[in-house]
Amino acid sequence: MAHHVTVVSRVDCHACEEAKAEVERICAEAGATWSVEDVDADPELRAEYGDQVPVFLVDGIEHGYWKVEEDRLRAALAG
Repeated sequence: MAHHVTVVSRVDCHACEEAKAEVERICAEAGATWSVEDVDADPELRAEYGDQVPVFLVDGIEHGYWKVEEDRLRAALAG
């Protein structure tokens, strides 16, 4: 089963833009899908992650935030 990564992001967030580029590259290499959720468009996301963006979810489970840990993300996508 292919994994899915969600990047919880915010408009005009430089760190989010960098993270999305990294996630896109890693997912392409790992055969995983990915998508972006706008933290400010969803009150539940904003309440949970508003101060931590970018946040990374793997298959809907929080994996990390602020910076992509490439080796750790690759390991999660390989499992």
